Amino acid sequence: MDSSEREAALSAMVRRVVDANRYMTLGTVEESGLPRLSPVYYTHDAYRSFYWVSSPLARHSGNVARQPSLAIVIFDSTTKPGFSEAVYLDATAAEVPTEALAAECAIAFRSVAGRGGRPFSPAELTGDADLRLFRADVDSYAVHIRGSHPDFGTGIDTRASVAFA
Repeated sequence: MDSSEREAALSAMVRRVVDANRYMTLGTVEESGLPRLSPVYYTHDAYRSFYWVSSPLARHSGNVARQPSLAIVIFDSTTKPGFSEAVYLDATAAEVPTEALAAECAIAFRSVAGRGGRPFSPAELTGDADLRLFRADVDSYAVHIRGSHPDFGTGIDTRASVAFA
């Protein structure tokens, strides 16, 4: 397999894992420097921007406000042992500002039908509302390569960077 075929296969893995799952785990940093892991329901825009709705009072929301760099993992926990796949994302996140909510809600919630979620209106995510819309823009991609992977396995699990296209 040449390098362009490898990148195409790894990019396909990114799309497959992102499309097959509904929850991602945010890795934010607490004020103490310790990691904070938080599972959230997500949607995405072209695999480049990931959206979730959370309380601005949630610890991970405060962590994002203080330190916008975060890590994300999307792991397909429905697979049998020996067939695992995961996507690792490094991203920069922020609460979507009120003036951008109408446009961002249209993007964030266009794909919730059939995925168990529901669209939120801008009015539900601003002012005195309990929830806010957050967006993480991806800086880099990597995938979990299980040791037994038929094309990329080396006998031990590894992580491979992906020049996602």
